[in-house]
Amino acid sequence: MKKFAYAATAFVLPLLAAAQTRVNSVEDLGSLVINLINNVAVPVVFALAFIVFIWGVFQYFVQGGQDEEKRDAGKNLMLYGLIGFFIMVSVWGLVNILVGTVRLNEAVPDYPTAPRSN
Repeated sequence: MKKFAYAATAFVLPLLAAAQTRVNSVEDLGSLVINLINNVAVPVVFALAFIVFIWGVFQYFVQGGQDEEKRDAGKNLMLYGLIGFFIMVSVWGLVNILVGTVRLNEAVPDYPTAPRSN
């Protein structure tokens, strides 16, 4: 349990540094939350799914040599890791389709100006 507390603290401490930013409006707060989700939470969840998959591979091939229980446990972890990846990528794709369809990204791109001929 102590190791879990240390790991949780290691993940929370960078968020305290991000909490030092100044929030002047609801828009700034929303932007801060969205940036934390996109830049911290999503990569951590993808990393956890990858670690679960790799641990399943390790249990299946290395620890499970002749032990069928370990092989089954490894197989289940690999399956759960792949399902997690599939769900995350699917949701990410659906959100991007929604953003592109509803045109939520209304930022006008900067086009270079054409040279003028005199």
